[in-house]
Amino acid sequence: MEEVTQKPSFAKATEGKENQPEEVQPREPQPSTPPQVSSLKEKNTGMAIVAYILFFIPLLTEAKNDPFVKYHVKQGLLLFIGWVAIGIVDYILPWQPWIMIRLLNVALFVLMIIGIMNAVKGEKKPLPLVGQFGEKFKF
Repeated sequence: MEEVTQKPSFAKATEGKENQPEEVQPREPQPSTPPQVSSLKEKNTGMAIVAYILFFIPLLTEAKNDPFVKYHVKQGLLLFIGWVAIGIVDYILPWQPWIMIRLLNVALFVLMIIGIMNAVKGEKKPLPLVGQFGEKFKF
């Protein structure tokens, strides 16, 4: 007696298609993600922030031609000149009013923080009390 094996239903659907290539479904295009490169505005904002810490660093980069960065470099230079002047007075005067020197240093530090906040916001706003003098620098 001959045994008859019954093929499963999925086998019937693929019968005769073993030697044929499978149909390739077209893939949907994957959205390309942009490279993680900061934009020019973000880069220049960073340089404007650096201008308050070390004013000359942005002058050594390609950001030196950006008016926004130049503005903040001038403001940072003004703060640097203030710190140098306070340092000279602190060194020269033997009877130095040390509390006043410390208060002036704190005031310059507060002005630096205000300048950094203006740079982060993207504003070209002069520093309180002394900012208008920074606009007189030409470079």
